[in-house]
Amino acid sequence: MTTTINWKEKAAALKFDGRAFVNGVRVDAADKDTFDCISPLDGAVLTQVARCKQADVDAAVVIARAAFEDGRWAHTSPKHRKETLIRFADLIVKNAHELALTETMDMGKPIANSLATDVNAAQNTIRWFGEAIDKVYDEVAPTPRDSLALITREPVGVVAAVVPWNYPLLMTSWKIAPALATGNSVILKPSEKSPLTAMRLAELALEAGIPAGVFNVLPGYGHEAGAALAEHMDVDCVAFTGSTAVGKRIMQAAASSNLKRAWMELGGKSPNIVFADAPNLDEAAAAAADNVFYNQGESCNAPTRLIVEASIKDEFMAKVASHVKNYTPADPLDASTGMGAIVDDIQMNSVLKYIETGKSEGAQLIAGGARARVASGGYFIEPTIFIAEPHMTIVREEIFGPVLSAVTFETEAQAVALANDTEYGLQAAVWTNDISRAHRVARSIKAGTVHVNQYNDDDITVPFGGYKQSGNGRDKSLHALEKYTELKTTWIKIHNA
Repeated sequence: MTTTINWKEKAAALKFDGRAFVNGVRVDAADKDTFDCISPLDGAVLTQVARCKQADVDAAVVIARAAFEDGRWAHTSPKHRKETLIRFADLIVKNAHELALTETMDMGKPIANSLATDVNAAQNTIRWFGEAIDKVYDEVAPTPRDSLALITREPVGVVAAVVPWNYPLLMTSWKIAPALATGNSVILKPSEKSPLTAMRLAELALEAGIPAGVFNVLPGYGHEAGAALAEHMDVDCVAFTGSTAVGKRIMQAAASSNLKRAWMELGGKSPNIVFADAPNLDEAAAAAADNVFYNQGESCNAPTRLIVEASIKDEFMAKVASHVKNYTPADPLDASTGMGAIVDDIQMNSVLKYIETGKSEGAQLIAGGARARVASGGYFIEPTIFIAEPHMTIVREEIFGPVLSAVTFETEAQAVALANDTEYGLQAAVWTNDISRAHRVARSIKAGTVHVNQYNDDDITVPFGGYKQSGNGRDKSLHALEKYTELKTTWIKIHNA
């Protein structure tokens, strides 16, 4: 139980190593440059982190390429890779407290969430893909008797994984687990806003038996290390989770370099449609609040557009607002805290600017709307709820903070039109007691996942990704293996005896 642990005492004893991890060892950036890693809890510097750039990327790619070509990982048996990834997952469990505490201090989320969700989901992802390795078969095509056609998948080679700051461990596991399971070498570029768990994860991978050079970590800025990976002529695949704007630049770089595979899992402005005949308005209201305010609203799939049938607007919004008390910003190192800190002052000020824009455009503020816990020195914002109009900025743009915007509709057709009136298509939800309506609306919404009478229920067995400018990538499930492999046909002529 997290309530029995003195997390502040553990935090005081924790030491951070901000150096990169390449070829099985910790290393400084080639030019010795660093940047400050600042905790959002209080604005204090946790450590200096290696600021990797082009020279570091070039060196890491040479190492990753050599590791791939000599087969130290790619040529091992499926059983061996399976057992190694399962050991890796076990080591994450063994070091769960350290990883969770690092995640909280670096990124700002409540320690209970870091432990129960982020660390647990990361180890489960790595374990699941490890278990999948020897259960996925290749194919034999239906051919004439004088031929044999084999359809096989081979690792793509050197994979660059660029992950965001909001779920550092989890997003990393979604990328590296299928990439390593299929035999690739990986270079991970964590966000400069929350890089610390990535390097520690690489140490655990080495301890588990993943050979040196197979899993490397280069911290640094996106426009330096990230861009260098996307542009590199000897990187075979780049997998990215983050903003749509950055995703577009990575795809351009991939196309203009060596036409490397580019898989983008990007932003969202997910609609949450609540009809008057929803089976349980209390459950719908709880889900509407919980899934926006969880993780301080820093989730790409958060249902930040609440689309409510006009006849129940007042009743329903009162129910939603009643859940704000569960997300009062508090000390993330307290196991009872429901909402932690925004990742840094830049993101905090961006969210506060959106809140002011909502007010200035005439949206009705019914909860929150201000900075919190200023005396702590950290970056905290109250959970915020607006009743707005569809054209307003807070309804149309991804805020990535604890801000919920509600609009109303009169008809089913209007609800679907509002849901699809966005450049994004990551997730959506519909709440109704009419099974035919649920199917009609789910089929009509352009999104990678549509929830019915719940929000965010899923597990590792189903894909995660979106339509439109939410990108082309799919994380999780067996489909993720396809991103990190090449499909090969081997056609063999069989001669008569």
